[in-house]
Amino acid sequence: MFEQDTESLSKSLKKIRNLNNVTVRFAGDSGDGMQLTGNQFTDTVAIFGNDLGTLPDFPAEIRAPIGTTYGVSGFQLQFSDHEIYTPGDEVDLLVAMNPAALKVNIRDLKKGGDIIVNSDSFDKKNLQLAGYETNPLEDDSLSNYKVHSVPITKSTLEVLKDLNLSMKVATKCKNFFALGIMLWLYNRSIERTINWITRKFKNDQIIAEANIRVLKAGYNFGETAEIFTTRYEIKPAKLRKGIYRNINGNDALSLGLIAGSVKSGLDIFLGSYPITPASDILHFMSRQKKFGVITFQAEDEIAGITSAIGASFAGKLGVTTTSGPGMALKTEAMGFAVMTELPLVIVDVQRGGPSTGLPTKTEQADLLQSVYGRNSEAPIPVLAAATPADCFNMAFEAVRIALRFMTPVILLSDGYLANGSEPWKTVRSDELMDIEVNFRTEEEGFFPYLRDEMLARPWAIPGTKGLEHRIGGLEKKHITGNVNYEPENHELMVKLRAQKVKNIENFIPDLEVNGHSEGKLLILGWGSTQGPIIAAVEKQRAKGNQVSMAHLKYLNPLPKNTADVLRKFESVLIPEMNLGQLSKIIRSEFLINAISLNKVQGLPFKAVEIETKIEEILNNLK
Repeated sequence: MFEQDTESLSKSLKKIRNLNNVTVRFAGDSGDGMQLTGNQFTDTVAIFGNDLGTLPDFPAEIRAPIGTTYGVSGFQLQFSDHEIYTPGDEVDLLVAMNPAALKVNIRDLKKGGDIIVNSDSFDKKNLQLAGYETNPLEDDSLSNYKVHSVPITKSTLEVLKDLNLSMKVATKCKNFFALGIMLWLYNRSIERTINWITRKFKNDQIIAEANIRVLKAGYNFGETAEIFTTRYEIKPAKLRKGIYRNINGNDALSLGLIAGSVKSGLDIFLGSYPITPASDILHFMSRQKKFGVITFQAEDEIAGITSAIGASFAGKLGVTTTSGPGMALKTEAMGFAVMTELPLVIVDVQRGGPSTGLPTKTEQADLLQSVYGRNSEAPIPVLAAATPADCFNMAFEAVRIALRFMTPVILLSDGYLANGSEPWKTVRSDELMDIEVNFRTEEEGFFPYLRDEMLARPWAIPGTKGLEHRIGGLEKKHITGNVNYEPENHELMVKLRAQKVKNIENFIPDLEVNGHSEGKLLILGWGSTQGPIIAAVEKQRAKGNQVSMAHLKYLNPLPKNTADVLRKFESVLIPEMNLGQLSKIIRSEFLINAISLNKVQGLPFKAVEIETKIEEILNNLK
């Protein structure tokens, strides 16, 4: 059925122009398959060897209003022949499947940029739904751009007319026509996508044939249509030698947890309630039974975390995953984990809030909740991943700290990291450190709150003869673990738990400065701001401005040298996707008047936004 020769599809009579990098965005209704299209294009680019960064953007509603701006789904990708750090600021090429997609995304398209539009969707109804009074393809409103009108829907239906598919089913294939055009335009093979379609629809050969036909038709349209005179080529990037795979943050984080499980010799128990954008971690982990992973989809957030605490008490690696609203519900149980001093990894994939907020959009506004958001004195270590691939490293690190210090650990990711992807240099198991776990088995001299040199208490599995001990949320007597209400003992235990977390600073790296170790301006970031900060700093250095940067992955406790680093600069700028939460911590801890750059739009920073602030500060310092 699929024996048509595709070798000829790679041959082109049109000229090819070399580019260093390009940013493209696919946009359409949430039912138009834009996420699938973007992912397929991304995987092909990744296999070719380009460096890349992605930004999926989709509505929160499961059935968003068709044809309206509220229902637009987008997928942005920057790919390059050199190392890049963001999914791009301005879009070079926009694929708009309907008027609403054009209206929502046109503001991010650079002047002179290209637009490929599905002209079949620009009828009176869709124009009205998108809020257009006139057809932008016919008036002069798009004169600053290169518009390529393509009858994508009609072309799709024409290719499939002999398969006797319903109009609804046939129309759903149109995203592959757009994908075919893009693969042709950027000189990429369609073979990988054909193989994917064949695997995906192996039980429905008609649908497989339909999608492959449409993909090839889109590819051939690019070659034969006179509206395209040039193709583009972006050479592979020169990355460090190794085996790479394209990975998003949620998958990388899951693999990091599994790696921690393997290197510690403990099985994972993941107790979680589904919540966007963390749910994919639960989905991924549920397929990893071969690694001893046990997943429990709880009936609510409280059951999710308490089941994980119970698993830790029983000698497993307890993990729970959530987003901001779920963190709020887990708060009391976090205090319980602090009191019982059991290892637990709490993953918070941050999203826009408060309350339900923006479930599919990104934010960094759970930092203060993570550091302080429990009743009484209940300190918990807090870590944050910087990139999608770094989610692996920080998940592994969270496991290491939780097990070494017998404490719950919060790992912060966010929607941008969770859904965004980049090339990840894979690691072998023997490249990772072993994580030592010592279960107490000797009865002689055992006390449940007798501490080691780092103030971590022993881990005794229930049922171990002679090591029975009390567990619960009431204050414990120092060493014996008996319930105790003495004022002096309570103060001692509070200080011991706080000092235990403080001791972690001796087991984490110092804060490193990229650039001069002192000077006029330091950009201090945390979490997913790293990419745009690096891009902005590199552009400023190219202009001759002396700017340094540092990035925090450990937020409680902070690295020991943090104050020393910050005090060597006249000004410290902290970009955050919140209203200045790290800035508050830095000011209160070190009395440093940090300058805040805040953004709470449900979108990550653009490098140019940080650049603008850098130039403003440098001009003021002059």
